[in-house]
Amino acid sequence: MNFTRDQKIDIILIIVSTISVISSFILSLEYISWIAVILCGVPIFKECCEGLITEFDIKADVLVSIAIIASILIGEVFAAGEIATIMAIGGFLEDYTVRKTQGRIEELINMTPQVATRIRNGIEEKISVESVQVGDILKVLPGESIPTDGLIVNGETSIDQATLTGESLPVDKKENDEVYSGTINLYGSFTMKTTKISQESSLQKLIRLVESSKPENAKIVRTADKWATMIVVIAFTAAVLTYLFTFEISRSVTILVVFCPCALVLATPTAIMAAIGNLTKYGVLVKDGESLEELAHVDELVFDKTGTLTYGTPEVIKVISDNPEEMMFLLSSLESKSEHPLAKAIVKYYNKTDLAEVENFKMHIGKGVSGIINDTKIVTGNKKLIEEENIDLKYSEEPQNGEIQIFVAKDGEIIGNVLLADTLRNSSKQTIKMLKRLRVKTTLLTGDNEKTANFIAKQVKVRNVKFNCLPEDKTEYIKREQILGHKVAMIGDGINDAPSLRKANVGIAMGDIGSDISVEAANIALINDNIEDIPHLIGVARKTIKIINIGIGFALSLNIIAMGLAILGLLNPIEGALIHNIGSVVVIIYSSTLINYKLSKRNYKKPKKLGITKTLNKSKA
Repeated sequence: MNFTRDQKIDIILIIVSTISVISSFILSLEYISWIAVILCGVPIFKECCEGLITEFDIKADVLVSIAIIASILIGEVFAAGEIATIMAIGGFLEDYTVRKTQGRIEELINMTPQVATRIRNGIEEKISVESVQVGDILKVLPGESIPTDGLIVNGETSIDQATLTGESLPVDKKENDEVYSGTINLYGSFTMKTTKISQESSLQKLIRLVESSKPENAKIVRTADKWATMIVVIAFTAAVLTYLFTFEISRSVTILVVFCPCALVLATPTAIMAAIGNLTKYGVLVKDGESLEELAHVDELVFDKTGTLTYGTPEVIKVISDNPEEMMFLLSSLESKSEHPLAKAIVKYYNKTDLAEVENFKMHIGKGVSGIINDTKIVTGNKKLIEEENIDLKYSEEPQNGEIQIFVAKDGEIIGNVLLADTLRNSSKQTIKMLKRLRVKTTLLTGDNEKTANFIAKQVKVRNVKFNCLPEDKTEYIKREQILGHKVAMIGDGINDAPSLRKANVGIAMGDIGSDISVEAANIALINDNIEDIPHLIGVARKTIKIINIGIGFALSLNIIAMGLAILGLLNPIEGALIHNIGSVVVIIYSSTLINYKLSKRNYKKPKKLGITKTLNKSKA
């Protein structure tokens, strides 16, 4: 176990205090218990005074401090020492459990590289990561952390991206592949061109999200804190009244001890931090506890299409030609000179390195490219470019579902074409199916045309579809659903999704391919872009609220029963301290079960039959 410096000090103080209390009991030397009072009681009293003076915060420490002082005044120094020691042990366990749930998150900060090797004018130099600028050429050796985000310009390697993306296996990287700050270079050395400064890298973006993951923001936390303050007042009143009626200070002291609302206060933040720790293992980062609370009540999930249900990058899905090998060779050779996403998709599909030399390469903006290969003019592009080149169309197959058609002409004659499309994620169908079983309505909002939108919706079996949507249309739809009483979550990846992500009750961003703006606008980020984690995310949120409610109910019941026993004189201060801390530990342990929680089949319910929602175009949306 790894303990912080403060935790190690606490352990030493608790051990010494425990020995003093045990020795006091065995040797019947009550004054030895003063060691425990001083070592464990004084810090509690100090924290109580600070809270009252600086924030006028009436917390459990107030009751404990009064109980310790009252025990000393009635001559029960042993009881005061034991109360202080038990409370210190309980406080340590609370602190350790919460820190443990955050441990996985805090590892990210330790991953931040400090030094980079920059190559300038052929000379290598060591510089701080903060000094790295966009466009710098850096060298990364095997075993080193990658200093910042960039593209490989020379070399091949395998990268361990497990902590950042959740991938269990190393990822092979070659020239022009992206690499990310904080990931580990395993094998080969390479040079890279930086695309982001250190402060804007993927790792730093991740850390900023993590640092904002605080359970204190949740409404349910604030409610629990208000209840705790009321309980402190009730306990103090009950203690005074009990003394006035019985004149037994021991009963009053016991009431103060057992009615401390520690378990009540702990139930919510411990559960939320455990849930955040659980989700972090899946590459899901939650900014605050309130997002989990809202998500637990979500009954509709709105999807963007591009980059969410689909991969967001074009792929070749069909090749049409009498001689496809020759056509793809010429097409890939020509497109290899272009940086356009469609060109990259074609070269990736061909996946061969023995490409032809291209002369007189020319880009036709928004239409295609042309060039000379082996003294032959090659033209590739859309129908508009082919018509401008006065080439007769052949192999013209009208796209059915929004595909992009690229024609290839050789010496003024069409020799074939390729169709490219944004392909559906492998996990999209199963994700929608699982969400329906969780009784979450699914909606597709997309800027694509009706044909493309309905094609994708039909594949994943989403019945509620809105197409030709501008950013304001998406926002307006979410607003209308909220007026109707629905709790709406939105998942998207682009800059155009940012307003919708903010408008939704819960915004979920694709953290890897998503824009910085969309990630900042969202409450939750899927760091590895696995939408199949969404049902688990919703399941964890619902389980969190359930555990919090059970924990609060248990804490209140225990406090009431223990107070009744104390009023009747059936509990003394020492027994009260034990019961109090047992309750706190039970709540902590129960809340901590969320760390390893997984969604099981019994969490799903048979979905209700839904009527088909007629698709609407933008004018009707």
